Amino acid sequence: MLSGLAWLALEVKSLDRAVAFYQDHLDLSLRRQDGREAALGAGETDLLLRRPAGVPRGGLHTHYAFSCPADAYDDWWDRLAANFGLHEETFGDVRSLYFYDTEGNCVEVMGRDSGSQTAITGLSRRTRLTAGPFDLELWEPHLGLADARGGVHVDLGAYVDDPEAAADAVWGRADRVEDLDGGDVRVRDPDGHYLTFVGE
Repeated sequence: MLSGLAWLALEVKSLDRAVAFYQDHLDLSLRRQDGREAALGAGETDLLLRRPAGVPRGGLHTHYAFSCPADAYDDWWDRLAANFGLHEETFGDVRSLYFYDTEGNCVEVMGRDSGSQTAITGLSRRTRLTAGPFDLELWEPHLGLADARGGVHVDLGAYVDDPEAAADAVWGRADRVEDLDGGDVRVRDPDGHYLTFVGE
């Protein structure tokens, strides 16, 4: 039912400082910015940086992963090690490095894609779940890999063929269902996390 990740939103105190961090350290391009929100490009997905001026808010202390080509992983390690104390984990033949952004989010760069480019290719997707192309893990409060904490009020957008049908699939379990302009549907779970079903 879910075909891709449209966005991940993070809450930031200073848009300019957070935008500069992601542009300077990860070469993400600025797609748009207004007084409350900036969208940076991570492949097909937007990384939204959002000031806490309304709902849905962006996630706090969120752990998420960018993907890059496996052949570029060492270059990313060398580049980021100059400014950050990196942590590394290996999952089979895939290596991941971890560091923290200006707001305390745990940023992972996973060397798992193919290709010869060195750029960030997207937000990393694993196919452990047969329900969709990415994993969403909302942890109980504890420290995970690289001392990452579980996210608070996470806001994700997911591409779907039919937003109404996707919302119907969680009817009765969602805390709130809201129809948005353009036919998209936003749901809130009982813990306050938002998921927007975005029509393709």
